[in-house]
Amino acid sequence: MVLAGRKSAGMGRIPKRDFRNVSMQVLTITPHQRDTGSMISALASLLLTGAPMKPQSLAGASDTKPTQVKFDPKAWKLVWGDEFDKDGLPDSTKWDYEEGYIRNNEAQYYTRARKENARVEGGKLIIEARMDNWNGHKFTSANLITRNKQHFTYGRIEIRAKVPTGRGTWPAFWTLGENIGEVGWPKCGEIDILEYVGFDPDKVHANVHCDAYNHMKGNGRGNNLPGQEPWKDFNVYAVEWWPDKMEFFFNETRYLVYRKEADNTSVWPFDHPHFLLLNLAIGGGWGGVKGIDESLFPHKFEVDYVRVYRRVRQE
Repeated sequence: MVLAGRKSAGMGRIPKRDFRNVSMQVLTITPHQRDTGSMISALASLLLTGAPMKPQSLAGASDTKPTQVKFDPKAWKLVWGDEFDKDGLPDSTKWDYEEGYIRNNEAQYYTRARKENARVEGGKLIIEARMDNWNGHKFTSANLITRNKQHFTYGRIEIRAKVPTGRGTWPAFWTLGENIGEVGWPKCGEIDILEYVGFDPDKVHANVHCDAYNHMKGNGRGNNLPGQEPWKDFNVYAVEWWPDKMEFFFNETRYLVYRKEADNTSVWPFDHPHFLLLNLAIGGGWGGVKGIDESLFPHKFEVDYVRVYRRVRQE
């Protein structure tokens, strides 16, 4: 989900998880540690994986080549998530809302705690974009965020979701740095785990934004995976975020690797906490490039679960 002027077949359904006994262990790096550069990166890699960080090449063509990588659940420990198993409004201990017209010249008004736009129903979160002229707003939708409730630094962040399609739709699952209020965008960093635009229905997208690389400069770092028809079924979208790189997945296809090329926050502002955002936008700078098909409303962005894992040491 770019921020302007601020902003295969589906996998089988994975069993719901019981979070009552899950420890909330999320590795974070404090601001003063960021100045110690590669030493901290190596230490964090040791804590996350049980092994020293190996030297990595810089980003290149190979980093956008689709590669099959099977997810090994034994290598990861669940530390946070939402299984959306209680009907009603989203869990207020985990999610807050953005409200209003926020970014990207999008057409929708984001509402707060309005079931018509965001609700848990039948074991799924439904984010619904409507053309209902609510309170004078032609289009309404919702954007759920974990800001000031839960943040994350490193680990595997994933969602299992079914996206809507049609001209004008722009669902996304993404992160922003908690320090956005102090440094602004894009210096805070942005990780786009899932982006999809309905006018280009058979592609999924992953993108990374930072001060050095972003769409405003025309040099953004990202990739897309064509031929997927993600609107037909539920699929898993994930990022594995390490101290020296990020790997993006559609189901078990890795299709983007963004590598840390220097100990410089302009290219790697990703050693500090980020919060999650989950939204369905309508129109805007990218989603609205080919207009909005008003005959298709309402649109539903359906989410089976959101999960965050920490890498565990392998024996």
